[in-house]
Amino acid sequence: MPKRKPKTTFSIIALALSLLALLAILYFIKLDIFWAWLLAWSVVTFGLYGYDKAQSKIGGGRVPEMVLHLSTLAGGAAGAWAGRFVFRHKTRKPAFLAALIISTAAWLGLGYWYFVVR
Repeated sequence: MPKRKPKTTFSIIALALSLLALLAILYFIKLDIFWAWLLAWSVVTFGLYGYDKAQSKIGGGRVPEMVLHLSTLAGGAAGAWAGRFVFRHKTRKPAFLAALIISTAAWLGLGYWYFVVR
């Protein structure tokens, strides 16, 4: 059986964990789907940042940057901001700051549309 690429492996893990977290939040906490989505992706993104930071310290298998960017854009911007602050991770890379700003702006706009316009 061929070995999966880290990008594929971590993408599948992030998606599966986010969906499980989303279902748990909807079932147990009963948040609106918008907030539940953002919370689920933020928790997973925060975990990915923490895992990647820990792996960087020991020289282990890292989370691909594309997976971190995609999880941020999928709704994990709050978790990415928290991960940068708590773990002091990816703070020197302009691409990460740009992805965070774009993601934050996009989700603020989507939230405005969801709660105000529609």
